[in-house]
Amino acid sequence: MNSTKKEIHDIRSWANIRETSIEIAEAIFELANDDEKLAEQIWEEGSDEVLQRAFAKTKANKLFWGEQTIERKNA
Repeated sequence: MNSTKKEIHDIRSWANIRETSIEIAEAIFELANDDEKLAEQIWEEGSDEVLQRAFAKTKANKLFWGEQTIERKNA
């Protein structure tokens, strides 16, 4: 993801507000082509592709999507 420092900060803030792992937020914005309205829709509806991308960004076995904890083995 070719993001500027401001964009990275904005995505981190977006993730923090939604209590969502940064890897999931980054994957959502990649899938949404940085369209915040579409990103919000993806966040609300969920996406298996987001989970695959997010887990590819980390070695963590658990990520957070709002109030849900997603385990790598279930993604």
